Amino acid sequence: MRSLAFKLTLAFLLVGLTGAVLVAVIVRQTTRLAFDQFILDREQQALVNNLVEYYRATGSWEGAADVFAPRTEAPPPFERGGGDFRRPWVRFTLVDANQVIVFDAHPEQIGKQASKNDLASAAPLTLDGVTIGWLVVPSSRDLIRTSPEAEFLQNVNSAVFISALVAVLLALSLGSLLAFGLTRSLRELTEATVEIARGKLGRQVKVRSKDELGELAASFNQMSRDLASATLARRQMTADIAHDLRSPLSVIAGYAEALNDGKLPGTPETYTILYRETRHLSRLVEDLRTLSLADAGELTLNRLPTQAAWLLEQAAVRHAVAAEQKGITLRIEAGQNPGSVSVDPERLAQVFDNLILNAFRYTPEGGEVVLSAGVAPGGVQFQVRDNGSGIAAEDLPHIFNRFYRGDKSRQQNGESGLGLAIARSIVEAHGGSIAVASEVGKGTSFTVTLPGEA
Repeated sequence: MRSLAFKLTLAFLLVGLTGAVLVAVIVRQTTRLAFDQFILDREQQALVNNLVEYYRATGSWEGAADVFAPRTEAPPPFERGGGDFRRPWVRFTLVDANQVIVFDAHPEQIGKQASKNDLASAAPLTLDGVTIGWLVVPSSRDLIRTSPEAEFLQNVNSAVFISALVAVLLALSLGSLLAFGLTRSLRELTEATVEIARGKLGRQVKVRSKDELGELAASFNQMSRDLASATLARRQMTADIAHDLRSPLSVIAGYAEALNDGKLPGTPETYTILYRETRHLSRLVEDLRTLSLADAGELTLNRLPTQAAWLLEQAAVRHAVAAEQKGITLRIEAGQNPGSVSVDPERLAQVFDNLILNAFRYTPEGGEVVLSAGVAPGGVQFQVRDNGSGIAAEDLPHIFNRFYRGDKSRQQNGESGLGLAIARSIVEAHGGSIAVASEVGKGTSFTVTLPGEA
């Protein structure tokens, strides 16, 4: 199989060769025609003047062949044109006033009647306004076929040929360099792709230009980085899932084995622990299922027209007891008729539950969590803000990532690290967006924007 570099080089060579040949042919033909016409006009005018002077001097065309014959002696007075028509390669034809051929390079034609076609392109010979004959002009190609001027044209043709050859060699050289430059990036991309396919993720290629190939290389590098990052995140997520599943399963398996062996009595406390761990395991599995459905675009939404203020009121009611137990003030700020949205109330309740529980987690006793709703361009904007410890700036870009925990101690408190990821998936499934703003020591604000009811 031919390489792309070979094909590009061959294409450049063919283009250069075709262009050089065309230019050579055009230049050669144009030069020859122009030169032919120049010689023809010069010889014709000189001969016409001498023939008219000859007729004026002799009164007839008798002996006119001497005008065309080569001479070595000084020319007679009637030869004033200075032309080179006496040379052997000249093949003019002289016709008298009666259209009879008086002179021709071929003696057998003398005395014959000239055709109308010959006279149509002939130069008329006139003396004092009277036509005394015609000079039939030969083909310019015939005029110079064996003439000294042929040497000049030969030199022109040689120069054109050398120029064409140089142009072809130059096209071949430049084409080879350009083809190598174009395919160099492609070869590097191919090698990097093969390495990625073998598992060497994150491979980068050098961006050598700012054209389409440069954009392709930059896009490949970004894709490679994203792929490596996604693979690392997937591995980390797999490890986190295994860890989070292992913890409740280990507790359940340990208590079940102790109960089965009679080493542990079946007390209400034991069953409460088993029930709590089972619920935790069930929530984790349900969270993973929700994220899986959202990723596949199959998250079911039972949309209903719902007042924004009602959604906040229901969320506050669900968490009022927990807020009181933690010593946190939970209140609602809703403007005048913030509007309604077409949402799945149960799914959106899951979003607010995750955000409120997250706020409770980082808000100390005596703190405040505020739920608000207001009109936004094209929809309704909800906010859950607190005056807790806040989130570090380096953690904010990752806060919605699955299993990401800014506070590493959360790994041991029974939290899966999927709450904010689920919240984002549900909001985006509704066609909305979610954002976070935070400042360490001053609190955090989550903003959910949903399109209004159509």
